[in-house]
Amino acid sequence: MFGTMEDMEELIQTAGQYGIKIVMDLVLNHTSDEHRWFMEARKNKENPYHDYYVWRDGTAQEPPNELKSCFGGSAWEWMPEAGQCYLHQFSVKQPDLNWDNPAVRKEIYKMIQWWMEKGISGFRLDVIDKIAKEPDKMVLKNGANLHNYIRELSKETFQKGNYLTVGETWGATPEIAELYSNPDGSEFSMVFQFEHMCLDRQEGKSKWDLAPLDFIELKKVLSKWQMRLHKKGWNSLFLNNHDLPRIVSRWGNDKQYRVESAKMLAILLHGMQGTPYIYQGEELGMTNAAYGIEEYRDIETLNLYKERFENGYKEDEIMRSVHAMSRDNARTPMQWNDGENAGFTDGKPWMKVNPNYKEINASQQIGDEDSIFGCYKELIRLRKKYPVFVEGDFQMLLMDDENIFAYVREDESSQLLVICNFYDQTVKCSLEEPDSSMKLLISNYKNTDHTIVLHPYEARIYLNAK
Repeated sequence: MFGTMEDMEELIQTAGQYGIKIVMDLVLNHTSDEHRWFMEARKNKENPYHDYYVWRDGTAQEPPNELKSCFGGSAWEWMPEAGQCYLHQFSVKQPDLNWDNPAVRKEIYKMIQWWMEKGISGFRLDVIDKIAKEPDKMVLKNGANLHNYIRELSKETFQKGNYLTVGETWGATPEIAELYSNPDGSEFSMVFQFEHMCLDRQEGKSKWDLAPLDFIELKKVLSKWQMRLHKKGWNSLFLNNHDLPRIVSRWGNDKQYRVESAKMLAILLHGMQGTPYIYQGEELGMTNAAYGIEEYRDIETLNLYKERFENGYKEDEIMRSVHAMSRDNARTPMQWNDGENAGFTDGKPWMKVNPNYKEINASQQIGDEDSIFGCYKELIRLRKKYPVFVEGDFQMLLMDDENIFAYVREDESSQLLVICNFYDQTVKCSLEEPDSSMKLLISNYKNTDHTIVLHPYEARIYLNAK
């Protein structure tokens, strides 16, 4: 459905002509229930592919234990042909692979090597911290054999060339991330950790139970990760992806200050140490979309709606959560121009285009240095020009300030000062005014001087060459 192998080969080859490398998603925790392995595995216990998946005795009425799927309901599905239940941490159509079986691991390494030979230059490893599950112990992430399996995986594949690898690890701590991103290359280049993306959740509640962002805690978490991995590992820098709502709607202001807040969030993140990941449309300030439930496609969102409706939640209350937190907010078609379907396709798109595509699209911003797109281009240029962005250490300033996010990056030759007003009120920063020796590298307001009064969502980066 995504095209032919010839299309993929053309993409890799053409991208290479422009100096662009292709990083591919690798889903190694599970397969489709339509995969040939599972079609064999489900036939009976004696089939050689049966042990490629995780099975336990149980019935349709009594699953093996209380493990829950990430998308709601039991993590076990009864398979009458096999006379057992199989584990699915996600959709029922995504049975978990059994990494304890050496034959499974060997097949996976063979597959990865095949893609490497095709010219793929890197891999994102989907929910990789879930591969070493121990379901009998109710353990679904960070299992005992996790790092043994990852080191074996890396040795058999990624270490055979110069590949960028990033693991999706929702359960990572800085201590675990030091293992994942050890500079010796024994595991991955870096990981996606999500501690900073879960700070607007009430303790003990799901993301759908909406709560305000804990700004002070955000500063503590980002500071912790910056300092803990400095010279010990490597950070991934991101605020958006396909599993999260649009950050300008979540932490910014997608109405009056959409442009200013989108730029502020970009400046805040790109001043830090790590590899920035820009998700499609983030560089345009694309926003959340508010549809009726019939327009949503995400299985997590649809299950949430069904469960809460059955449990007596009011329709408007459910939809308020859906509009704020659904993953489909990040999955609306890319807004290329103000034409039909935002220029995304001549056919019928998978999801309806966000109605604001007439005002927010790429063709409107390309070539405009003052646009959100222009801000991202300038940030990329600055990161390439000044080594302090790459190697400088990190020091948080004004930790208890309830409006300002400020920090310093410093190496032997220069110092960066990053100051961001996180909210929609004009505030005076308690830092001393930068002196005349400090060069203003970038700001999201025009005619910015060295005074320390910040406009709503204002952000600045100063450089002081030693």
